[in-house]
Amino acid sequence: MSSKYELNEKYSNFKDDLFSIKKHFDKSSDSIHKARNELRIAPINGIQTVIKAFKIPHIINQVVYAYFRDSKAKKSYRNGIELIKRGISTPEPIGYIEYYKLGLFEKSYFLSVYEPYDFTIREALHHKLDDYKDLLKAFAKFTYSLHVEGVWHVDYSPGNILIRKKENEYEFFIVDINRMDFREIKAYEGLENFNKLWARDEDMELMAKEYSSLANLDEEKAIKTAIEFNQKHKAKIELKRKLKGK
Repeated sequence: MSSKYELNEKYSNFKDDLFSIKKHFDKSSDSIHKARNELRIAPINGIQTVIKAFKIPHIINQVVYAYFRDSKAKKSYRNGIELIKRGISTPEPIGYIEYYKLGLFEKSYFLSVYEPYDFTIREALHHKLDDYKDLLKAFAKFTYSLHVEGVWHVDYSPGNILIRKKENEYEFFIVDINRMDFREIKAYEGLENFNKLWARDEDMELMAKEYSSLANLDEEKAIKTAIEFNQKHKAKIELKRKLKGK
């Protein structure tokens, strides 16, 4: 079995650990997410890290990832490096490693520093926090800052936005970053980035007002645009569920 990897030069002492990533992953029982891929917290070299193990793809994608397309682990690592260069908060990437068998892509891992957080944006969207309105306004401001830096998070969903609260301020971190675009975000286009939040119309209005103020957009048009994006996305998901019989 062969491998390919990249290691953040800041963490050059993690090279042996990167090659032993499977052992670190298997040894940890602290799983924080398990679906198609799994994330586990593991102490390595005196710090808390997160190991993301990506599911072995089906045979077609084993060929695609071996010869034609970057793996999710590689994209997660490189996107994380790029985000930090642009001043966007995300868990600091340490490295990634890919394994190949008989010339085909098999397994990959992405290693990053663990960032403790208090909650995700989901709690604010579900109105479980007394200060949810202030938090949603701060989140709109954070989203605008992403777009100013030319960052478009394709999977900008509630579970991928981590929040730490410090007194009356909020610190946002974005995760699940293997699908990102780095490009110019046009005026009202930025409002579409809220559509995977599954937000209520009144919350979408609140965020659109804040975003439009920062971006110097027409407030009424911004609110209408954001709600339309939101409703279209919900309708699309509901249709998919009906077609699947759910």
